[in-house]
Amino acid sequence: MPTLFISDLHLDDARPHLVDTFEELLATQAKDVDALYILGDLFESYIGDDDDAPLNARVARATRKVRDAGVPVFFMHGNRDFLLGRDYAERAGMTLLDDPAVVELSGERVLLMHGDTLCTDDAAYLQFRKLVRDPAWQRAFLAKLLAERRAFAAQARGESRKHTANAQPEIMDVNQNAVEAAMRAHGVRRMIHGHTHRPATHHFEVDGNKAERIVLGDWYEQASFVCID
Repeated sequence: MPTLFISDLHLDDARPHLVDTFEELLATQAKDVDALYILGDLFESYIGDDDDAPLNARVARATRKVRDAGVPVFFMHGNRDFLLGRDYAERAGMTLLDDPAVVELSGERVLLMHGDTLCTDDAAYLQFRKLVRDPAWQRAFLAKLLAERRAFAAQARGESRKHTANAQPEIMDVNQNAVEAAMRAHGVRRMIHGHTHRPATHHFEVDGNKAERIVLGDWYEQASFVCID
């Protein structure tokens, strides 16, 4: 059976039709796969496992049904939902994955990443990422009231939109040297990632060997997924 990969859904109350589509995908396509991998940015924003937003509970019920039906669900943090913790993962029936992670598909080692760390030309983003991934920063943030965290998340989304609009397009994509270094470090010739919202399959060589990079699409306008069998 195939393995299903999705990322960058950015689920949000502002796009209810895509939440419906996500539930439909899980109730249909995800029933007949070996495993479901969610490679980050499942949510448009995520402010902690104690968030009582109805959307979070709805998504958790949907993914839990997949797991309860016998299909493993794996989740890798993205740049929007890096605060998703073990409590929520347990409620949602998801197993947390490190970024990067190597999995075996049909006897081949495949490197899975969210993809943001490959965008090494975007120095401003990498600096922000280092700040918010710091355990001390996260503890302080999660100690704030939910209202404060929601306000921060809204402001961060606004700043992200400004940065994306003003940055040169090429720095928003992955750096090829970073891609090859990651593949070389993990001894793989196939990589799957999201983050850039530029779905494509890239073929190239690493140290004289054929290599492939599969980029998952985002869900801002329509659903997108990849099945590998």
